[in-house]
Amino acid sequence: MEFAFTEEQLMIRDTAESFLKEVSTSEAIRTAMATDAGFDADLWKTICTDLYWQAIHIPEEFGGMGLGYVELVAMMEQMGRFLLCSPFFSTVCLGANALIIAGTEEQKALYLPQICEGKTATLAYTGLSAARSGGQWGAQTIDVVATSSGDEFVLNGTVRFVPDGASADILVIAARTAGSVGRDGVSLFVIPSDTAGVQRTLLKTMDQTRKQAEIVLDNVTVSASALMSKEGEAWTELSTVIDLATVALAAEQMGGAQQIMDMTVEYTKERTQFNRPIAGFQAIKHMAADMMTRVEVARSGVYYAACVAQDAFDLAATGNTDGEFSAELPEAASIAKSYCSDTYFKNAGDSIQMHGGVGFTWEYDVHLHFKRAKATEHQLGNGAYHRERIASLLLD
Repeated sequence: MEFAFTEEQLMIRDTAESFLKEVSTSEAIRTAMATDAGFDADLWKTICTDLYWQAIHIPEEFGGMGLGYVELVAMMEQMGRFLLCSPFFSTVCLGANALIIAGTEEQKALYLPQICEGKTATLAYTGLSAARSGGQWGAQTIDVVATSSGDEFVLNGTVRFVPDGASADILVIAARTAGSVGRDGVSLFVIPSDTAGVQRTLLKTMDQTRKQAEIVLDNVTVSASALMSKEGEAWTELSTVIDLATVALAAEQMGGAQQIMDMTVEYTKERTQFNRPIAGFQAIKHMAADMMTRVEVARSGVYYAACVAQDAFDLAATGNTDGEFSAELPEAASIAKSYCSDTYFKNAGDSIQMHGGVGFTWEYDVHLHFKRAKATEHQLGNGAYHRERIASLLLD
């Protein structure tokens, strides 16, 4: 596969870079981190009304721009570089994707225009068992139970590690039929976050640049119109949504790895030891070269996965999830995520060493990338999880 950005895609990437460089400054990030929402509402409004990023790949018939996944990945790379504090990942890469792929036509017509207008959304599927599963992020972590009651469903259970779960306006909830295990019996429901019985609590996490929440569903009664896809048969669609989000998250990690390398190289040119910049020391040169090599390999993996994701997204959005590219998506997503998780965290760790004692002080931004690197390493599965997954996919 020969990959090259089109002129339009280059313009989108460059626009995102120049805008985020101006608005997602160190001061802006730290201010957003201190809020419960975790982002600046005025900045999110500007993104939605002036740039329309939240609608980038939503079909035009629902008010979106109708662009593709490559464009989305190009933007996620820049958001990772500048540590943008916003509900973009949760809304676009989780909530909107779930609606596009698994939603009914009525649900799409209701909720996608709301997202285009600036409403936020997220996907909640990992239950309490996720914390006890040894880093697993598959179907076995779905704990919420959905009980059919006439023309309604009653949802009970707890979901954890939900990105922007405490502030999202729209929730896509994964639940399973009582007694089912694994991929069987999985259903998806879309509900407003203010539905009776929904209790949301912020989690105290290491990375405050992206808030996570615990959501407790206490006898939440929803109508049959909230059911997405087919009852008990939604794992195929949900797994595709997760893989697409994994590719987007890998792109963000790759952007962060690039930025931490750039920051470190600039710092080593300024810091002097023995009357010379430490950038001239052989050991520093070797570490910087290794950082660059890791970033370039990560970029190749992400861009390839983006192309696969584009084809898979097109197929899945039309209800065809059994096509050739859909089958290739899990492998491409896991390759990108496994390498980018390791790359971002390794580059962040090396950056702290190259900064010396100031690397983990509050005044420097290195620690912000270090924390984001560690958090995203585990979000949707760390390197070990995805390498194991690749092995199992090759054996199937």
